[in-house]
Amino acid sequence: MQGNARYVANTPNQRDFSSGRAARVRAQYPIAAILSCADSRVAPEFAYDQGPGELFVVRVAGNSVSLDVLASLEYSVQLLGVPLVMVLGHSGCGALEAAIKVLKNKAVLPGHLPEFVDAFKPAVIAAQTMQSGDLLDNAIAENVRQQVTHLKTSPPVIQSLYADNKIDIVGGVYDLATGKIMLV
Repeated sequence: MQGNARYVANTPNQRDFSSGRAARVRAQYPIAAILSCADSRVAPEFAYDQGPGELFVVRVAGNSVSLDVLASLEYSVQLLGVPLVMVLGHSGCGALEAAIKVLKNKAVLPGHLPEFVDAFKPAVIAAQTMQSGDLLDNAIAENVRQQVTHLKTSPPVIQSLYADNKIDIVGGVYDLATGKIMLV
């Protein structure tokens, strides 16, 4: 979060990105794993002011946990020893917006998108019951919370490491306009 504060203030650490390249060939030691949306406007390394090799980033639209994503995160915590996993949503998420349109307006999506947005419907349904706030913003935050819960209860690797307090799993939402990440 200190790195995000530097990013928001436009005072990032100065880095020589070629420095350390040879050492990174031999091994990687990321300090956190980030499950982020694939949105091109969200770049976790920049948002957290981290250099090469410092974050293990898995990106998929809507920052949802699928088997491939879960396996990638298992790799990061089990084999690389990453102590922290963050699910990072963002404002204006198109995946959640599509799920809202499907639920509210019966929008028909092409290709594989109908199955894809099914993963976000529970977050939208929960957000619809909230008494205040914008539906999209609430759905984005709720999706992050649901993905965090999914990870915490995903056997065998992540659930076990989390239960044994060997890793922590948290969620946040990146604001596209400000660059600030709010924990949820």
